[in-house]
Amino acid sequence: MKALTVWQPWASLIACGVKPYEFRGWYAPKSLIGERIAIHAAARKPKREEIADLLLQLKGPEPWTMALMPGAIKHLDYWLANPDRLPLSHVVCTVRLGLPVLGSDLVKKFGGPVNDSDRDQHSNWGWPMLDVEPLVPPEPATGKQGFWNWRVS
Repeated sequence: MKALTVWQPWASLIACGVKPYEFRGWYAPKSLIGERIAIHAAARKPKREEIADLLLQLKGPEPWTMALMPGAIKHLDYWLANPDRLPLSHVVCTVRLGLPVLGSDLVKKFGGPVNDSDRDQHSNWGWPMLDVEPLVPPEPATGKQGFWNWRVS
């Protein structure tokens, strides 16, 4: 199965179903759209300040900029108090990769202003994370950049 490495807490937010899109600067490989992929949590440990900043943004006047569901707050609050509970170097879930959408087209869905730019080609791509299946417990794995092959055990 193809896998994608994502930094924490983003990988676990996908696994919890509150991060419906993974944003990348490139369109997802067409051969993987509609296919099940693994989401791998990178080895990089998030700093407590990073989690606090995410919470501040989600609770601020423009939470739409985070493209997260409201339920993300309870998870981030928990991880702020317990950052060692975030698995590192583990596959945390599998998802079905949806048809990518321009980030500028997703803004309205999350409550932001409608995009009035004619420079859509400069927007990031939002890759839908569909049919999330968390791995309980997460499975140890060494990740890589880009897509890589994960051996399902």
